[in-house]
Amino acid sequence: MSKPVLVIGNKNYSSWSLRGWLALRKAGVDFDEEWLPLDTPEFAERIKALSPTGRVPVLHDGELTVWDSMAIGEYANERWGGGRLLPEDLQLRAQARATMSEMHAGFGELRARMPMNCRAEQRQIPVDAALQADIDRVCSLWATCLARHGGPWLFGEFSLADAMYAPVAIRFSNYQVELPEPALVYMGTVLSDPDVVAWMEAGRLEPEIVEADEAGV
Repeated sequence: MSKPVLVIGNKNYSSWSLRGWLALRKAGVDFDEEWLPLDTPEFAERIKALSPTGRVPVLHDGELTVWDSMAIGEYANERWGGGRLLPEDLQLRAQARATMSEMHAGFGELRARMPMNCRAEQRQIPVDAALQADIDRVCSLWATCLARHGGPWLFGEFSLADAMYAPVAIRFSNYQVELPEPALVYMGTVLSDPDVVAWMEAGRLEPEIVEADEAGV
């Protein structure tokens, strides 16, 4: 049987691709990557046959196509991860999914104003009230989870919630966001994870392109 294939965009820019990719890695999946450079004629031509939404990431497992980062994570957890990427307890699992969904559907200012860029170290931008509100909510959410579950990850052990927030930790680091202590500690946990390190190193080595619209990828 052939390996599953995860179609991703540029590792330097595509936070949604990182979320799906990290879920597969933590689920122990042996998979292939198909890399499409964002905002290029090649992407526009090839993505039509690979993703029903025209976006990345998208997972192909035999005849099955799974699009959307969170759906890919849930599928990987059930198909290969033995359920270990979400808390075993029903109520904690619900909280983890709520935490994931908040990232999936919200934080528009953060995503728009601080697009992911693994090469953008020591970048600074003006922080207005709307952006600060997103930053504050992320920090509050992280602090609450860490206090309740003891760390080092949001729900104790690594979970799909951490896959959803890993790109935010990269943003906070690269844009030099001032953070309270719990958020700084959690950011350090994420950025020292071997899989995150590998992704960022690969992203820094990619050819330069015009920065993609984070809201769309």
